Amino acid sequence: MIKKITQSLFAVVCLMTFIGIGTASAEKLRVGMECTYAPFNFKNENGDLMGYDVDVARGVAGLIGADLEFVCQKWDGMIPALLANKFDLVVASMSITDKRLEKMDFSDTYRISVGRLVGKKSAGLKLFDSTDKPIPANFADLKVGVERASTYADWFKNELPKANVVLYDTNESLYLDLVNGRTDMIMTNPMKAHLRFLSKEDGAGFEFVSPQIDERKYFGIGVGIGLRKGNDELKARLNKAIKTLTDNGYLESYALKYFPFAIH
Repeated sequence: MIKKITQSLFAVVCLMTFIGIGTASAEKLRVGMECTYAPFNFKNENGDLMGYDVDVARGVAGLIGADLEFVCQKWDGMIPALLANKFDLVVASMSITDKRLEKMDFSDTYRISVGRLVGKKSAGLKLFDSTDKPIPANFADLKVGVERASTYADWFKNELPKANVVLYDTNESLYLDLVNGRTDMIMTNPMKAHLRFLSKEDGAGFEFVSPQIDERKYFGIGVGIGLRKGNDELKARLNKAIKTLTDNGYLESYALKYFPFAIH
């Protein structure tokens, strides 16, 4: 046991030395996230923050020599709060999109970003054609739940503007209303949907009712760490840290704590 601990500590020291972390006082960085988006960022029964995003934030912070202060923020106010200097970084599974890049900057990606629809197995829904394009007429009279100010909401607004979309402030509310029949389907992250819902007892009567939707126009190139424009030096350090975490298998190990597969 002592040997394993010593080896782990040695690996961490080597990793820190590799990217040039010294012993100077650590800088303080405030990190914005929802704190309710399990398994990416959420509080456990003891009130402690955990999740894939949290692990990534802490891993990056360790490599750049920063102390973190986590700030819980509702999703629809995340970008305004960043721009208003309420926090310095967004590590909240935020997709890098052209629309967001007009207002803010991003690090390199630390996971993929896609969407998928979840609905009742018994509904017999045929919403997409053989080329995986949505069939607008087949969405008529169906209520679709999506989180407010999300890439999923943007996709519906532009691709299916006549669809009956219901906006929610939290991801958890999506599942509650789907189970209670207040919506016919929801659009969300398929990794989260599998772990949080479809693999659980309350999701037994539901399934994915769409192909994976990953159009770059809406979902971008992946998920990155958000920051205000003009912080090029910090961005370069974030990118170096993410590359180090990727190359040394840390991102994969973070993912395997919550998923049965890597998500980078």
